[in-house]
Amino acid sequence: MKAGSFKGNLDQDKMMRASLLIGIFKGLRLLFNGPLEKEWPKQQNTGPAFAGQSPVDKMITGGIPAMIAVRRHIDALRGGM
Repeated sequence: MKAGSFKGNLDQDKMMRASLLIGIFKGLRLLFNGPLEKEWPKQQNTGPAFAGQSPVDKMITGGIPAMIAVRRHIDALRGGM
């Protein structure tokens, strides 16, 4: 998309989801160095925000509100809140 080769249309919902995923990815890159950067979203999390779900499962079942919560969680871990 950044290169200009994307020909599709993104509605506001898809733009929001893409923005949140990019923010989550960037936050994880800043927070972790190494394999945990890509593994953390798939691991079960016993914290109160996740109740045993992985962040990916939480985002799938909870949609945009859950994606926002995961993004805020990562930002808080980084000290950005």
